[in-house]
Amino acid sequence: MPHPTYLEQIRALDPVKDHQRIVFLNTCYEFPFDTTRALEFALFRSFCVPSISTLLDRTGEFRDRAQKRYDDTDLIVSELMERGYDSERGCRALLRMNQQHGRFAIANEDFLYVLSTFIYEPIRWNARFGWRPMCDEERLAMFHFWREVGRRMGIRDIPADYAEFERYNIEYEERHYRYTEANRRVGAATVELFANWFPRILRPLVRRAIYALLENALIEGFGFPRPSSFMRRLVQGALRLRARRA
Repeated sequence: MPHPTYLEQIRALDPVKDHQRIVFLNTCYEFPFDTTRALEFALFRSFCVPSISTLLDRTGEFRDRAQKRYDDTDLIVSELMERGYDSERGCRALLRMNQQHGRFAIANEDFLYVLSTFIYEPIRWNARFGWRPMCDEERLAMFHFWREVGRRMGIRDIPADYAEFERYNIEYEERHYRYTEANRRVGAATVELFANWFPRILRPLVRRAIYALLENALIEGFGFPRPSSFMRRLVQGALRLRARRA
């Protein structure tokens, strides 16, 4: 008998009871590249919220230690998604994350928003640039997975319904996205972090490509130069071409 594909395995699982297994298969086998890029942009989006960017700007985390902060976050999120939040390593990752956050006074609504981006940004990224959209089981598993992580972080009032939490995500952005100098500084430091992964000669193009992936509300909230429609088509077309060849 042929071995079932990862998608067939996912569709045979329960998105509530088996959400950790589904997220593992989705992240590690179906969409490793897309998940990484989507979660990078999920965190990036949160820096357009003045209460979040002001805290990061005040601590100097992205001015002085952008790569270290990225590496720490990547390690924690990878442990959770690959090992599961109840595994020994997953529990250690959660403890570390709670210790980091516990040093600061962070509003519950901000925690809720960042949590929501970890659910919906990978889903939206795949709908735009993935080699296939996520199926219902994957979308619901992502919701239940991060909801359980949020409970273990002590986040209050997490919506129990997928559509309700998505509405919270959208309405929060409409209420809170606005330009501040802190947004600009933290956003620019993050763009430089991404650009510095490439040879110096390519960095101006990388910056323009990043701007081309951001919608106008983010461009305005960060004070970034608005990309041309040609650049948007070029970058987004390149990502869709990559997806077809994946």
